[in-house]
Amino acid sequence: MSKTKQDSAAKKSSPLTALIVMGVAALAGFGAVYVKYGPQGNGTSGSEVKDGATRTGKAPAGRRNATGLAAFSRGQMTTFVAKDAPVDLPALKFQDGAGGTRTLADWRGKVVLLNLWATWCAPCRKEMPTLDRLEGMLGGDDFALVAISIDKGGLDLPRSFLEKIKVKHLKLFNDPTAKLGLTLKAYGMPTTLLINRDGKEIGRLVGPAEWDSEDAVALIRAAIDEKS
Repeated sequence: MSKTKQDSAAKKSSPLTALIVMGVAALAGFGAVYVKYGPQGNGTSGSEVKDGATRTGKAPAGRRNATGLAAFSRGQMTTFVAKDAPVDLPALKFQDGAGGTRTLADWRGKVVLLNLWATWCAPCRKEMPTLDRLEGMLGGDDFALVAISIDKGGLDLPRSFLEKIKVKHLKLFNDPTAKLGLTLKAYGMPTTLLINRDGKEIGRLVGPAEWDSEDAVALIRAAIDEKS
């Protein structure tokens, strides 16, 4: 091929080459901020995967999570990220359905699944029935599900929603200041924390989940059986 023809071919291919390069670069940039969803919509951004976990929420091969829960980051709980060790939580205050002040200390001695939700959050509304069923299955002396609405309007909106979906087991709690999300560094909704009997966080899941699934029940039972 003559030099003239080579130059012509190069000029024709360069726009296509540039588009390919730009496409690859765009995908690389997107991958840094994506929200990963599991089979039922569990989600967490790549930047939120911490504590030595991989993007699947599982501990790296050969490394056992100190809380013993990393092995349960599977199936419906794929995006559950177990802490390397129990983490102290800041003081939390919120309201119960009667307007009284509650704190996590009220559940000391029980494993707690603390869920932050709001009526304006569609994924929160969708997972609420599964949380209700989980509380019905495991709630008692060893476990409690504390779902706290962060609706700024107070108790009326979340109360109306829970009545509408006919919850049977969940109790009404609300943070009228809507500051619990910042306090707990919950940058996505819903966010659910698993808390041990000593009131320390042992893992969390960002995004909605099937909380009445076999995988979720196995995770909670493991937390109940775990030594502090």
